[in-house]
Formats: sequence, structure tokens, C-alpha cells
Amino acid sequence: MNSRRKLVIALGAGALATPFASFAQQQGKVWRVGYLHPGSAALAPIRFEPLRQGLQALGYVEGRNLVLESRWGEGNMDRLRALAAELVELKVEVIVTGGAAAQAARNATALVPIVMVDPGDPVRTKLVASLARPGGNVTGLSSAAPDLAAKQLQLLKEAVPSVTRVGFLWNANASAGALALAETEKAAAVLNVRLQPMEVRQANDLDEAVASIARGKGDAIIVFADPLMFTHRQRIMEMAAQRGLVAVSGAREFAEAGGMMSYGPSFPEMFRHAATYVDKILKGVKPADLPVEQPTKFEMVVNVKTAKALGLRIPDSILVQATKVIE
Repeated sequence: MNSRRKLVIALGAGALATPFASFAQQQGKVWRVGYLHPGSAALAPIRFEPLRQGLQALGYVEGRNLVLESRWGEGNMDRLRALAAELVELKVEVIVTGGAAAQAARNATALVPIVMVDPGDPVRTKLVASLARPGGNVTGLSSAAPDLAAKQLQLLKEAVPSVTRVGFLWNANASAGALALAETEKAAAVLNVRLQPMEVRQANDLDEAVASIARGKGDAIIVFADPLMFTHRQRIMEMAAQRGLVAVSGAREFAEAGGMMSYGPSFPEMFRHAATYVDKILKGVKPADLPVEQPTKFEMVVNVKTAKALGLRIPDSILVQATKVIE
């Protein structure tokens, strides 16, 4: 075999070997994924675990090719900023965030890809340039949908036509809550409902906030589902029931905790779906090239047991719309 032929064969073998070597290297890599949430670790079963399950379904197994670094802000925004910086220092390949944690992560890094879940309206809060073309290092799933807050009030009015005064309980530390309040106020004007906004900033404010709505002759309460409210949902629903308030929220967990009704996207499903974004990014897709998704499927849970305790009968027009009825 002459030297020229040997060179051609050697070059060909090298060209074939390179992709296989690269593939083998990727197969043997252990990916480090960060998870940052502003709420309590008590939310893990309905936030962190669905993400883990989604990653497992895509072939990522902790201890083999995946390390998950979870951090919880426990409602403290200063702590959240420090935890975001900590994840960056750990050199994670991706950071998955819940709620307001997206902003903390974005402030901590412009390089590490961020997959946000439930950040409110990411365009208004300038997390992304647009839903179709996020730009930068942030993408993911937004819980914001046109008329979602208005729909909750509309369903409340349809379920209990006698309702005329409605409290709106929201966390003033969450920018998404302010946007939802503005939408609800517009809907209230159309539906001839007097809205009583009640803001809180910490768990200690909740008791007085619910009591104030009742003292203001409120018939019902809409609870904006942010991490603070999620953490204390059982307590909030119990306080509302004790005061005869019809409680409505945007997440099924509130209806399951004793609220009368919920309407909104499934948050566990959103975190599970976030795993597909992580997978694409780990395989080389840039966050800027992954459009932000808005919810297209909504679930409605009606707690008939709670309605009966309040002396109410849920109309059939509402029951036929429900994806789940709690008897």
C-alpha cells in the first residue's frame, strides 16, 4: 500500500472516529441542572418532583448522568438573589426557575441558560424580548394567558350569581399579581362586581387580610396563586370558609385544599414540560431560539363539598365545564 493511499485511509478513519468519540463523550457526561424557587420546599411535590419526573422520562437519571441542585427562597427575595448567585458559582448548565425566581436568576447571569416556569408576563417584566423570539438566555413557559383573570371572575359570577363584592388577595412582592389585579378590575367593571384588593407581603398579613375582606361585606375571595399563597393555601381556604367566603383561585391545589373552585393551567404539568426545554438546551439549542410557550390547556376543579358547606348549589352549567369535581 503506497503512502498516499495510507493517508487517505487514515483521514477517513479519523473523520468517522470523531463523531463517535464526541457522542461517547456526551453519553458519559454528568449534567448539572439548577432549580430555583421563591417558595418553600414544602412545594416540592407539585413543583420540583414533576420536573424530576420529566427529566427521568427523557433519560436523565440522578446519580448516573444528572445532578439536580435545588434551592428554595422561603419567601425571602434577598435570599433568592444569593441562591441564584450560588447556582451560577456551581457552574450548572441550566437553571429552572419558578415564579419570581426567574428575575433573580436573570440578574445573576446573562450566560447560563434559564428555563422559567410561571413567571407571569415575561414580556411586560422584560425577561424576554418577545414570546416568539426571547433573545438572551431566558426561555420557558408562561402561565399568563389573555383574559385568564377575567375568566376566573366570570366563572365565580356564573357559579354564584348573587356575588357582588369580591376580595382579591395578592402578594405585593410578586409583579405578576399586580398584572392579574389590573385584569380582574377591568372584568369586575363589566360584570358589575365591586372588587376589594387586599395586598399582603408576608404570611403574618394573611389573617388580617382575609378578615378585612369579610368585614367589608365580601361575598367571595379570589386568591392569586403565587408561592406565598401556595405555601399557606390550606390556612387561607380554612379562614375563607370560617367567614363564609366563596374562595376561587387559578390553581387546582387551592380547590383541593377546600376552595370552592379553581380555573387555570396545571402547574405540575408545566414543570414536567419544562424538562423538554432543559433537554433541548443540553443538546445544544440556544434559549434564544426556543419560543416561550403560553398555556393552551386549562383545568377547572369544582369542590361541591365546600359549596354545600357554604349552603350553595353549583349550577349544572359550571359542573359540565369541570375537569374534576370533588364530592
